[in-house]
Amino acid sequence: MSNTYFIAGTDTGVGKTLVATAMLRLAEQKGLSTLGLKPVSAGCDFVDEQWMNDDARDLMLTSTTNPNYANVNPMALRTAMAPHIAAHQESIDIQLAKLADHCRAQLSNADFCVIEGAGGWQVPLNDSETMADLAINIGCPVILVVGMRLGCINHALLTADAIRHAGLTLAGWVANHIDQTMIAADENVESLHSRLGAPLLGRIPALTNTDLAAEYLRLP
Repeated sequence: MSNTYFIAGTDTGVGKTLVATAMLRLAEQKGLSTLGLKPVSAGCDFVDEQWMNDDARDLMLTSTTNPNYANVNPMALRTAMAPHIAAHQESIDIQLAKLADHCRAQLSNADFCVIEGAGGWQVPLNDSETMADLAINIGCPVILVVGMRLGCINHALLTADAIRHAGLTLAGWVANHIDQTMIAADENVESLHSRLGAPLLGRIPALTNTDLAAEYLRLP
């Protein structure tokens, strides 16, 4: 699984999709074929006669391999809430092993792949397994997206420790400045840089445009 990365976040809404799609853009600029996957999503609209999640759709449209939606997002839950709760409400059993097998089957279709998680690292998928277990099952290095806001240092350090405790490699991290009013933002980034023990792959200002975000990033 060379050039495959799991995109994790310190929380929901920290910019995982922005970073994932920007990474796909950077790989494309290097002449690599690309594929973005989001195994589990929660929060969909009915588009083109199927339920689609906006983040997963962005990954699909950014991928150069032109994947179909079901391959990008095999588990599309309708309501924006914790996946295990949304799945229970829809009478769906999320089977982690099948999701991991699905992801591995797709990875040979591109030179560079990203697999985006849902929510934070320990978000439950069913009664006994979490998003972390999915990442462990797949086994690729992790890129951590840190939403820069009050409390981010604690969240980032705890998540990084959990990633390493799971036996996975923290390939790098991204500081995404989601709170433009954050006090001492530079000092917070420096504190994380000195403590996370992984490469800082970029600092993104408050942006929503993938192409602009790519200008602030580098690949692992």
